[in-house]
Amino acid sequence: MTGTHQSTFFAPCPRGLETVLRDELIQLSAEDIVPLQGGVQFRGPFDLCYHVNLHSRIASRVLWAISECSYLNEHDVYHKAVSLNWPSWFAVNHRIKVHVSAHHCPLPSLEFVTLRIKDAICDHFRKAQGSRPNVDTRNPDIGIYAFLDDQNCTFYLDTTGEPLFKRGYRRAQGPSPLRENLAAGILSLAGWTPGQVLLDPMCGSGTFLLEAAQIACNIAPGCNRAFAFENFLGFDQDAWTQLLAKSQAEERTMDAGTLFGFDHDPQAVSAAKMNVEAAGFANIIAIDQADVLEIQPTHSQGLLITNPPYGVRSGQDTQLDGWYPQLGDALKRHFMGWRAFLFTADLRLPKRIRLAATRRTPLFNGALECRLFEYPIVQGSNRSKPTPLPLST
Repeated sequence: MTGTHQSTFFAPCPRGLETVLRDELIQLSAEDIVPLQGGVQFRGPFDLCYHVNLHSRIASRVLWAISECSYLNEHDVYHKAVSLNWPSWFAVNHRIKVHVSAHHCPLPSLEFVTLRIKDAICDHFRKAQGSRPNVDTRNPDIGIYAFLDDQNCTFYLDTTGEPLFKRGYRRAQGPSPLRENLAAGILSLAGWTPGQVLLDPMCGSGTFLLEAAQIACNIAPGCNRAFAFENFLGFDQDAWTQLLAKSQAEERTMDAGTLFGFDHDPQAVSAAKMNVEAAGFANIIAIDQADVLEIQPTHSQGLLITNPPYGVRSGQDTQLDGWYPQLGDALKRHFMGWRAFLFTADLRLPKRIRLAATRRTPLFNGALECRLFEYPIVQGSNRSKPTPLPLST
């Protein structure tokens, strides 16, 4: 599957991060890049999917487009699927799972379409080789995706397997963990760069800080995991080994003193420390227990990025009516000269926090509509000058 032949791919991502993913794919040498709703289409030689799977911090997975057809009914979809040369891509002993999604699809049942595509794949194998692959909806070796619009059906093979946001470093998580690729996208939208002070005062399991450390150390996010393309019959082990070795050689070290995380919940602090330790960043990410209303940084400038509690997650929406104004006051008192970015599903946050947001970026956390609010903490606040709370390193 290597060589100069151009393949077409689609990389889904959290909605709202399509332009960030586009910019990332440009850096990864993709061509013919087209941002779409919920992802980005691009082209390149087949082994580009190795590169994107290894290095993309924003994509959720990488799908390889293998065929497209027009359709009027389920039989048309079956007819096209049964005609594809599935044994040229994967072996009969590999377990499969079929995923179907649609937009403006006129067919009455996507479940039936899914069944017909599965039947088509199995029928093709049975005719060609006398046996059929097994279906495994929990741990498949090969994922087959189909997307139907109002006229066309596109078939994809999943080159990724487990979603790309599963980096392999997470050992513990809170009740509502932020997906790693969403955190990486928020860091990009906020304009954070290595060397800049980053503080998360409600860090939970530490996702923002862990993603920042990986970026600063130039660690490929996919370096510690397996991928579905390794199950393809045309998998180029030598090319993959060389790509891994190159990425490891380009890693760099990072000094302590710029990444800080706090949480008032001792269980969250314990989880964050466990994840930081497992990722190998215990010497560069400082995690401490503290209340966000009392944290006073020792740096005069930096980025505060956090995912504060909101009613959907905590189930205590009315209590937040009194807490959010306190948060706004704490930011004004303690973080003069900083820029604060608050990511939340509470679209009333600007009114409740009583600060003027200069930017409101729509994002989605799964199906949950959210906003990333930017607050420059400027002169004119009622900032006091108490003794700062030390940030351990």
